[in-house]
Amino acid sequence: MSRPRLVVFVKAPVIGGAKTRLARGIGKVQAWRRHRAMTAILLRRLTDPRWETVITLSPERALRRRFPGVWPDHLPRALQGGGDLGARQARVFAHRAPVCVIGSDAPQITRADIAAAFSGLKRHDAVIGPAEDGGYWLLALNGPAPEGLLDGMRWSHEETRNDLERQLSLHGMERVRLLRRLRDVDEASDLKRG
Repeated sequence: MSRPRLVVFVKAPVIGGAKTRLARGIGKVQAWRRHRAMTAILLRRLTDPRWETVITLSPERALRRRFPGVWPDHLPRALQGGGDLGARQARVFAHRAPVCVIGSDAPQITRADIAAAFSGLKRHDAVIGPAEDGGYWLLALNGPAPEGLLDGMRWSHEETRNDLERQLSLHGMERVRLLRRLRDVDEASDLKRG
């Protein structure tokens, strides 16, 4: 089996290009600063020799750009491609190895969380990191994922994780391990909650 792969979904750290909901509450410049800081910290913290870390980014024009201090130059990069989040994640889960996908919205993620996800795949069909808002901050599967697994999901919705668990069950993936619940930073109110 191939080496486990941690895929970090990120948007280019440009003003107005990411954290648009957060920007409505704190302004574009402050949201940009938060996004840069959260992304840089996560990428430094989660890079580990036990797994390959890959940055999967958007938009396409950012692939060749350097963002010193945010995206480490030594990490491989790939494009997310088009479609909704399900279509973009499905492409990542086509890899024939254990794959763990996260975004950069939950700054509390640790190496121990990623290690627990990969370890959980030894006895479970899927590992989910539940988010307080009803979504998820991590999904880990042994690739390749079944075709259509992430179709028809409600994204950025309070039922996203429930939709995911239903889809997993429909595809015969009933042994699911849940990790600790974390808070995504999507809006200004999320910053005030500690």
